[in-house]
Amino acid sequence: MELETQETGLVLGIDLGTTSVKVSLYDGKETIQSASCDTHSKFVCSSQPPGAAEQLTSKIMETCETCLSRLDSEKLSRVKRVGITGQMHGCVCWSSHAVVDQLELAGASTIKGFNDDLITTSPLVTWEDLRCTEDFIASLPTPDTHLRLATGHGCVTLFWFQRNNPEYLEKFTHAGTIMDLLVARLCGLDKPVMGIQNAASWGYFNVSEKSWNKEILTAAGFPVHLLPEVVDPGVIVGQLGSPWHSIPAGCKVGVAMGDLPCSVLPLLQSPSDAVVNIGTSAQLVTSTPAGFDPPKSTPSSTIEYFPFFKGQYLAVAAALTGGNVIADCVSSLCQLAEDFGLSISKEDAYKKFIEKGLEVKDTSILIRPTLYGERHAPSQRASVENLAPGNMRVGDISRALCCGIITNLHSMMSRDDLIDRGVGRIVGCGSALRRNSVLMQELERVFKMPVVHGQGGDAAQGAAMAMLM
Repeated sequence: MELETQETGLVLGIDLGTTSVKVSLYDGKETIQSASCDTHSKFVCSSQPPGAAEQLTSKIMETCETCLSRLDSEKLSRVKRVGITGQMHGCVCWSSHAVVDQLELAGASTIKGFNDDLITTSPLVTWEDLRCTEDFIASLPTPDTHLRLATGHGCVTLFWFQRNNPEYLEKFTHAGTIMDLLVARLCGLDKPVMGIQNAASWGYFNVSEKSWNKEILTAAGFPVHLLPEVVDPGVIVGQLGSPWHSIPAGCKVGVAMGDLPCSVLPLLQSPSDAVVNIGTSAQLVTSTPAGFDPPKSTPSSTIEYFPFFKGQYLAVAAALTGGNVIADCVSSLCQLAEDFGLSISKEDAYKKFIEKGLEVKDTSILIRPTLYGERHAPSQRASVENLAPGNMRVGDISRALCCGIITNLHSMMSRDDLIDRGVGRIVGCGSALRRNSVLMQELERVFKMPVVHGQGGDAAQGAAMAMLM
């Protein structure tokens, strides 16, 4: 991979993740400083539909500011470019022309742009959103794209509002990912710009033609005026109109990119490598050869092909089952302890959960951990088998759950699939995998391949690297 020589400055990478924000300063060779903070942005109210997963945009933006405040101001003053990435698929609406009465819209936020204009935003409907049923998705027009539709995809979410609450959309002038909102805010853009990677993740976008399916959408009554312009990843779309945490005005800002391609960019350096990224969700990723023409996905496809960089695609088994399931299990154990009059913090419980799992080398318990279903099997749910006297210990549950997460990923792209693609080893990365040795052990055991820890690979660093390609 060739990187442009950075003559005088640094690149700032920002990752607006599902549960946290991370920022990294990159000098062209390595990350020299970084900071991360949990967003605590989950939004819940009584008017939400069943399965809704929403976050407060103002909390995410505040967390980004907090992270930047923890970086050295002298280093920030040397930043020449900003690369932004984050959670794909999600949708947020906003308007910079009129302030919506927050009493009229649950979860609305008013944030300040860099031209002193007020930007009123909706909550972010995330990729985890389950409001759109299989029947609803089946009622939508067939897209002209190689990727399938699923609940939590931006265009599917907008279709849901258009059919169930059209007045909601009338309050806004733009829509995009949470990262597109940040780029528009930083650069004072009148109309947002979206990268191809995120547009593909929304549905109704033809990657080869680089265009939205506007005729199909218009015929179905979709609010096409909300859709952003789309450009290639790495394109500079604006610059800072004023200083930002010591970053000078005039600093170039790139179009927002997807966190999956940015996460694997620092690690996927050889076609004989596959990358397993386990954070809130989980992905198994391999590269494709130059000139690859992706096949059309079906509703049951377990492997899809997402845009990468320089016209390439990634072969991706994208599971909804990852660190989120472990977090749910640990929360349930904490609640169980509380019901018995005991108290343990989630952090301490998580550490103990891993420690006990490491003490158990094997267990007869079988856990299918698909609490949230999968995009190829949305109605599938979790189950537990082979409970027996003596195996209902925390260590057995920990080992079985981690095994189930990896086995679920293996069912989507197996060891044989990897060998057919020329893969000889797996590079592991992601926050959940990094902090959980049981998951790492199960990854090597289930796939029966060498597994190495990815050194320094994360989405924030990948976003910075992409700005130098």
